[in-house]
Amino acid sequence: MAGSKIRTLLFDDSAFMRKVISDIVSTDESIELVGTAVNGRQCVKMAEELRPDVVITDMIMPDFDGMFVVNSLMEKKPLPIILLSSLEKTDSRIFDALQHGAFEFIDKPTNIDQLAVDYRLLELIKQASRTDITVLKARQLAKKNNNDHTFAELLQYEIIVIGASTGGPGALEFIIQNLPANLKLPVVIAQHMPPRFLETFTDRMNEQSHFTVKLASKGETIKNEMVYIAPGESNLRIERNIATGKSMFTFTEKKYSEFNSPSIDCLFESVADTYGKSAIGVILTGMGKDGAVGLKKIKDKGGYTIGQDEKSSIVYGMPKVAYEIGAVTQVVNLKQIPGFIISCL
Repeated sequence: MAGSKIRTLLFDDSAFMRKVISDIVSTDESIELVGTAVNGRQCVKMAEELRPDVVITDMIMPDFDGMFVVNSLMEKKPLPIILLSSLEKTDSRIFDALQHGAFEFIDKPTNIDQLAVDYRLLELIKQASRTDITVLKARQLAKKNNNDHTFAELLQYEIIVIGASTGGPGALEFIIQNLPANLKLPVVIAQHMPPRFLETFTDRMNEQSHFTVKLASKGETIKNEMVYIAPGESNLRIERNIATGKSMFTFTEKKYSEFNSPSIDCLFESVADTYGKSAIGVILTGMGKDGAVGLKKIKDKGGYTIGQDEKSSIVYGMPKVAYEIGAVTQVVNLKQIPGFIISCL
């Protein structure tokens, strides 16, 4: 798309929100808003006629909502779709839409004065326009691996840590559901996501998985055969309890330049310090650079590090940076990551 503007179509039933989003888009000369729609049926028709590069759609509508748009376009005219969400944190429809091919979701803007500072819609539009539509279209609900695995009595590693951002929810669901049910290690995940959705995502993962999946709590001792997800209110660390010698979760107010709450770098760096060569670190699809420095520290301490490959990444940002700085021991396709992790043990 070099030299041409990113043709974008906006769907929202609120005239005020259409004006707000239009104003945001107009600040970037590389993006052109080619039309606006007030309901999902009109959006699908306009997408077929105007052939935009990216669609931005509201999730909540009385009729023909964002889910209708995702299902219809991914069937008729696959293209990247960014979801605007004001769903309650207990509503999991946003993750259904991602699983059916949407590119990413973002909270609807609320504090208009802060939009120019921290609202990342413009960057999402640019990343979406560059994504491989076949990767989005190929998303399917992950199938559980209900088979046990024969492990050695003494495992080489003690923990698996995973960092993900854009495209991460579907990738994480696939990995967790395809690890063997008798995995004897804890898995700790940092996923970039608005805090109010992390609880819903955790509950969804817990329902779908053969593991117990929960949000990590301050002071909680880490147990094997559990999957923990970092909350979004602060940055999660893992440290040794001085009294017991066991690993536990703590939080820090330290700010990280690449991303905060939850910072992947923060989690990875603490794992490197606490586990050293006994850790496996995995960096998945996502925008930006978060996790690269932390993954490099795990590798430098003797741990094993895995980076998702470009072909299977929704956004080959974080894994690319990690690879370029020498933080990745092995580049692996998403479909092969669960089996590859097991082969390392």
